[in-house]
Amino acid sequence: MDISMKTIARIHSDFPEKFGIPRQSGLVEVLEASVVFEPEYRNPAALCGLEGYSHIWLLWQFSQAVRDTWSPTVHPPRLGGNRHMGVFATRSPFRPNPLGLSSVRLLGIEKNTQWGVFLRVAGADLMDGTPIYDIKPYLPYTDSHPEASGGFGEASAGYGLEVVFAEELLAQVPAAKREALRGILAQDPRPSYQNDPERIYGVAFGRQNIRFRVSGSVLTVCEVQEYTGAREKDGRFKPGEG
Repeated sequence: MDISMKTIARIHSDFPEKFGIPRQSGLVEVLEASVVFEPEYRNPAALCGLEGYSHIWLLWQFSQAVRDTWSPTVHPPRLGGNRHMGVFATRSPFRPNPLGLSSVRLLGIEKNTQWGVFLRVAGADLMDGTPIYDIKPYLPYTDSHPEASGGFGEASAGYGLEVVFAEELLAQVPAAKREALRGILAQDPRPSYQNDPERIYGVAFGRQNIRFRVSGSVLTVCEVQEYTGAREKDGRFKPGEG
């Protein structure tokens, strides 16, 4: 029997586009977002007891990757985009069911007149507006396995770029978002198969476009612009806009 999934909430984050979102939850711990419930689920009683947990699980939809077909193999970006792996050995969005799972830190349960009760979280890897299907508490005694092996995914552990961000450019970014932005850039938003040091990329973060180049292990921010929504899928600016 097929079961229809109900959207209980949506994430409100600083990512209006997929490009630049950390590839896993928790990689940028200072990255904050809000889980805003749909009107019919804005019942404080549903959150009773959640305040006692430091972390929660979010079950959500890869809303920009929904398709009618699927492939048993995918190309993990951290493997250079040229190696096939089984889809169930990856966290690729291109799955039979486009479901994502994220472990995030619960910063607080809050309430305002616009959203009613909502959750403030940190470390989320979701695009703004992503539908959330369920929320569950993270249980350290059973959900944490420090001795677990990470397969080929361990090759990405500890990966990071040196970020060069001139003070005059950094000053254009709201102070509260600077540390998170540095963390996002250090994770290297580019597709792994692209390594042109002259190519300019752009990450949409909040209301700004952060333009950068990467040479070797150093990412250099070139310009901070107002976000207009005009960019290619791989993060390059459209002709005439770079």
